[in-house]
Amino acid sequence: MQILFVSLGCDKNLVDSEMMIGQLVKKGHTFTDDEENADVVIVNSCCFIGDAKEESINTILQFAQQKNEGRLKALIVCGCLAQRYRDEIHREIPEVDAVVGTTAIDRIAETIDSVCQGHARDAMEDIDRPCMRGISQSVTTGGHYAYLKIAEGCNKHCTYCVIPSVRGSYRSVPMEDLVRQADALAQGGVKELILVAQETTLYGVDLYGEKKLAELLHRLAKIEGIVWIRLLYCYPEEITDDLIDAIETEEKVCHYLDIPIQHASDRILKAMGRRTRRRQLEEMIRRLRDRIPDICLRTTLISGFPGETQEDHQETLRFVKRMGFDRLGVFPYSQEEGTPAAAMPQQVEEEIKLARQAEIMEAQQKVAFQKAKDFVGQCMEAMVEGKVADEDAYLARTYRDAPQVDGYLFIHTQRELLTGDFVRVRVTGSYEYDLIGELEDEFTE
Repeated sequence: MQILFVSLGCDKNLVDSEMMIGQLVKKGHTFTDDEENADVVIVNSCCFIGDAKEESINTILQFAQQKNEGRLKALIVCGCLAQRYRDEIHREIPEVDAVVGTTAIDRIAETIDSVCQGHARDAMEDIDRPCMRGISQSVTTGGHYAYLKIAEGCNKHCTYCVIPSVRGSYRSVPMEDLVRQADALAQGGVKELILVAQETTLYGVDLYGEKKLAELLHRLAKIEGIVWIRLLYCYPEEITDDLIDAIETEEKVCHYLDIPIQHASDRILKAMGRRTRRRQLEEMIRRLRDRIPDICLRTTLISGFPGETQEDHQETLRFVKRMGFDRLGVFPYSQEEGTPAAAMPQQVEEEIKLARQAEIMEAQQKVAFQKAKDFVGQCMEAMVEGKVADEDAYLARTYRDAPQVDGYLFIHTQRELLTGDFVRVRVTGSYEYDLIGELEDEFTE
């Protein structure tokens, strides 16, 4: 049988998909990218915000229609939507044969077997089940970079977020397991490790009684073949001096930090259940830039949270202009059922959320475009991502660019480069968020 795997949502969900694929490969299953040839479709779903939920539902419905037409033998739904809406999925979309919960991905092979044998069974486990160990990860990102999920769940309980209810409490993956997994990835050709979790900065507190992210970075940096280590999802209140030291001193750790702050109004931050306030955020950002002057800071914001006034919005807008983040994304608030924020009064109208989102992004655009221009004339190391079709040019990323969310460096050269190559590039221009350059040894004034 041919299996089509559709992974939706975040990079953490992608790791779950890669682990399920790894198990199925060991069982001898084969895969296809062509839905016309698929016998079984597995949708790894997301329900973090309304748009993600809608995308997941529409994808499931698309394949449900194909099953009705006799083109599919089985349809299985995994991930956050499956965990949160298991009963609703079975009631509203009877074409779905089985549901696999977020902590039951190690049972994907037996689930497929049960479906194909005519006695389909869901696979659900306690959402606080310890992180699964010893599951191989089949990288789907092209092989030169991979996401390494270092923990599961979250204890923060922000008032707008459903993650604790579908992913459970914070559970770290044992360090020895992560080192072994990273070493296996490196032996498979991975050169960049991207560390992810709902919150990476709390790594180790549940297993070792203290934060161990800095120690993990030191251990991973010793792995032969790894060139870059990138950190995502670092909550500002949990960033320690030890972590800053590790980023500053470990050559392989990118001077890049993703710090989700969500807002800059103290009143809204409190309503969100966030642990920091504007002054603390400003102090942390200054501290990072003082210690690591070339650090690239990415953040995310929410526009139109319940009760957000025009003054709250203006305070965030001023903050964005003043802080000058290198990368920034804004999401309109999504009213998720079952969360405290969903029941709050003074829900903001959708058109106001979108207008405020656009205004913040317009301000950030000016900052980002100028920062790109400031790199013209500099020489930078870059990882080749692939060739631009029909041009003597390649896509690449610098330490400032996480895959899928940040910009690119376009390299003009007639030399043949391979995906995953590291090259030195002289930046000769910029276009909006992206950089343009030439190989350093080919550069001429």
